[in-house]
Amino acid sequence: MPKKAKAAGSRKEEGPVPCKQMKVEAAGGPSAFNFDSPSSLFESLISPIKTETFFKEFWEQKPLLIQRDDPALATYYGSLFKLTDLKSLCSQGVYYGRDVNVCRCVSGKKKVLNKDGKAHFLQLRKDFDQKRATIQFHQPQRFKDELWRIQEKLECYFGSLVGSNVYITPAGSQGLPPHYDDVEVFILQLEGEKHWRLYHPTVPLAREYSVEAEERIGRPVHEFTLKPGDLLYFPRGTIHQADTPAGLAHSTHVTISTYQNNSWGDFLLDTIPGLVFDTAEEDVELRAGIPRQLILQVESTAVATRRLSGFLRMLADRLEGTTELLSSDMKKDFIMHRLPPYSAGDGAELSAPGGKFPRLDSVVRLQFKDHIVLTVLPDQDQSDEAQEKMVYIYHSLKNRRETHMMGNQEETESHGLRFPLSHLDALKQIWNSSAISVKDLKLTTDEEKENLMRGTQHLWTKGSYRGCLQDGEKPEIEGGKNSIFTWKD
Repeated sequence: MPKKAKAAGSRKEEGPVPCKQMKVEAAGGPSAFNFDSPSSLFESLISPIKTETFFKEFWEQKPLLIQRDDPALATYYGSLFKLTDLKSLCSQGVYYGRDVNVCRCVSGKKKVLNKDGKAHFLQLRKDFDQKRATIQFHQPQRFKDELWRIQEKLECYFGSLVGSNVYITPAGSQGLPPHYDDVEVFILQLEGEKHWRLYHPTVPLAREYSVEAEERIGRPVHEFTLKPGDLLYFPRGTIHQADTPAGLAHSTHVTISTYQNNSWGDFLLDTIPGLVFDTAEEDVELRAGIPRQLILQVESTAVATRRLSGFLRMLADRLEGTTELLSSDMKKDFIMHRLPPYSAGDGAELSAPGGKFPRLDSVVRLQFKDHIVLTVLPDQDQSDEAQEKMVYIYHSLKNRRETHMMGNQEETESHGLRFPLSHLDALKQIWNSSAISVKDLKLTTDEEKENLMRGTQHLWTKGSYRGCLQDGEKPEIEGGKNSIFTWKD
């Protein structure tokens, strides 16, 4: 990424641009993202803005515009998705509505021009050229490897699903009316130029998508044109519209989005039921019946309100300072629906090393930590009310890339294992250690330690030590790419 930055000035601006705007000069050598880690990928995505500055000044607060003068980066952006890619994608089988939309903004409203069934490139190109329609391609990371690579790393970074859509708009046309989204948005300009107008939110940090009428939103507060290699970020709720200037080539940009339904409110809705259930098992007051006919009342009574307020304060006191794992369906939902690891291959199968598993003297290590969640939940295999709590490990190594962010088109299978609650501390040891000997696990007997290894045997691959160890160093283990754990005798 370019290292030298200065305030934008050489490019003509259309209207006021009070949002942060950076102009980046080209630097020597190739420009591309840094995939060494999730954090390095994000740092290179927003370069030259520092991560700390981004989250302090922009995240969920205001737009960030980064305009770059870097031919190498522009070439890389352009490789992510092109208009000409549609021909090969159509040959793989894409369908209107599910995979692609054809639309145009007419008099402030979205007009959908989709046909039925399978999309054909010649028809898409005809609507694009003759009807000046925008082609919207849904979740291209299902087909484009480099977008898969980028979004998989971003899902690790944010701990939230990361989707994308590509918008290809002909010159002198606009695809969508002014609207706001319920996601944090990163725009990468891939081909051509796109003219953007941003407006003050009517619903800050909105929880749903909505179209806004021109007469309601007033004048834009930010207005600019993106060129290949440029990046634009804006928070959910930001009203926006974009068009391709007349007389130019078509525009292609990809919208990368995240943090849908990932607020403190969502987390409360997810965790409070489990907290109430656990507290009710111990506190007889929560098990006492509500007043007769309370649910028939039109308005809540003062007595009921005071009672509920007291219970909420009691729950807050119970939660304060706890280090227990919160039972959270958000964890399971994220791990079930996210992308599989880019390095593991698409739909990679987990394999056992010839039916063997680690022994007491083996050293074990966790792989793909960013693709695993460890949580405590009531036993999912018990249907009675007195469900025993179990430790669950869910992973995304067997997730299907081709269904990522495509809704509930088919039942999604969760992949993972369950263990008795007594194994929690030992599993935390594996989780928190770069490498640990089986005999050092916090379990009462050697038999329990070996049973833990047997219980996870299909998730192990036998590895080898990497490099030479100095005194006091922990061994790193190099094993197969398609397993959660690796081990060495």
